[in-house]
Amino acid sequence: MRFAHVFPLVLVLVMMLSGISCAPDYNLGFFEGETNVGDSPLGGSARYDATSDTYTVTGSGTDIYGTADEFYYVWSLVTGDLSLSADVEFADTTGHRYRKAGWMVRADLEADAPYVDVLVHADGLIALQYRSRKGGETEEVLAAVRVPATIRLERTANLFTAYVDRPGERTRVIASVTMELPEMAYAGLVVCAHDASVQETVYFTHVQMEQWGTFDERTVESTLEIIDSQTGDRQIVRQALEHFEAPNWSPDSLYLVYNSGGLLYKIAVEGGRPQQINTDFATRCNNDHGFSPDGTELVISHSPDGGSSTIYILPAEGGTPRQVTEHSPSYWHGWSPDGATLVYCARRDGEYDVYAISVTGGEETRLTVAPGLDDGPEYSPDGETIFFNSVRTGQMKVWRMDPDGANQLQVTPDDEYGDWFPHPSPDGQWIVFLSYDRNVEGHPPNRNVVLRMMPMDGSAPPHVVAQLFGGQGTINVPSWSPDSRHFAFVSYRLVGTS
Repeated sequence: MRFAHVFPLVLVLVMMLSGISCAPDYNLGFFEGETNVGDSPLGGSARYDATSDTYTVTGSGTDIYGTADEFYYVWSLVTGDLSLSADVEFADTTGHRYRKAGWMVRADLEADAPYVDVLVHADGLIALQYRSRKGGETEEVLAAVRVPATIRLERTANLFTAYVDRPGERTRVIASVTMELPEMAYAGLVVCAHDASVQETVYFTHVQMEQWGTFDERTVESTLEIIDSQTGDRQIVRQALEHFEAPNWSPDSLYLVYNSGGLLYKIAVEGGRPQQINTDFATRCNNDHGFSPDGTELVISHSPDGGSSTIYILPAEGGTPRQVTEHSPSYWHGWSPDGATLVYCARRDGEYDVYAISVTGGEETRLTVAPGLDDGPEYSPDGETIFFNSVRTGQMKVWRMDPDGANQLQVTPDDEYGDWFPHPSPDGQWIVFLSYDRNVEGHPPNRNVVLRMMPMDGSAPPHVVAQLFGGQGTINVPSWSPDSRHFAFVSYRLVGTS
């Protein structure tokens, strides 16, 4: 279903009958038309030089932002999934620092149309921008790196993902947003001067437009990422057409562990080929797994004989697991810093609560008794606090309590989010957690979610560090790097297969 630069004549006829500008200029390369969007009086122009394989686009306009836009657009009508990439260079160094150029997918050619773009600014800033409804406000996510770089925007169904590619470096992800744009939409190069009284010229090289078409069936693509918690720089470790989940960062900083198809795998932080970890009979491992504080052991949650999840411990390098919990279902989430105790979510008598148990097994201790789900328990690095998520107030939020279950207090504020799986940083400074829209029930997969952080002492409110498509499997278990600077997670896309 993949094809590039193919634009049926019927689309051009539809545009002409609809009164849409369609330039009969055959110097536009593989683009079909050019339009001065908005009320910019100076307009613009475009031409393609086949010798240098360069698109030169001149445009004016006040901005691509707010509730309406002014810019020059070189476009084609496209249908379905696609990938757009280019290098962007401004012709001179003068002009407004926020003049911008890049790729845009747009519902129509009206000034207030919904759109998604990835743009390079003259000062080197790279951003994903989007307007989700006609006449609505523009939102944006800034990339953590600047030019020189190749920008890339991909559409899979109504999920748009922006990437930054730099020579010799791992691909960066800016963000993913879901937009209800028409299946047939405009895609093309844009230039905005950020000043309606002048024109700016931009050179686009290595321009590629791949159209993958529409699909009746889709499969999960998983992307294992690491993110700098302070800058938001997201780098891809592994991307594959398979389903994997819940990375742990090894205590020696060298590799990540994740689960896929009931098995555990390790992969170097720099990427490469994953290696299966020997878990012997435990071949139904779910996404609740992690390292002991000293890094010598792994804890797993495995469902023996297709039954309910049960907690086991095995050597970190692999081996035969030994059973810890007698009762099930039990889903591991935290290991005490002294290595003596595990905490986990378990269903007993129809209620999901937080429990604790010795690493040697034996009798379990119930730590929460409030009606509704209590889940995701994890120790602070000093062992003095257990963080967990609870729906006891009617909205899923992060809570804290003493190791014996006393002094249970809500941590995250009542806002538009439902918060899951709090992970304290090893230095005791931060908590990172997964947030859904507050109206989402449970922690389902394949949703628009954000990862948020806040100081562990509650001295500041949460802030968003990543915007993605994910949910279940994204960050269920501890995934901080030992130096507390980075953490790992998994994002997802549903890509076409036929």
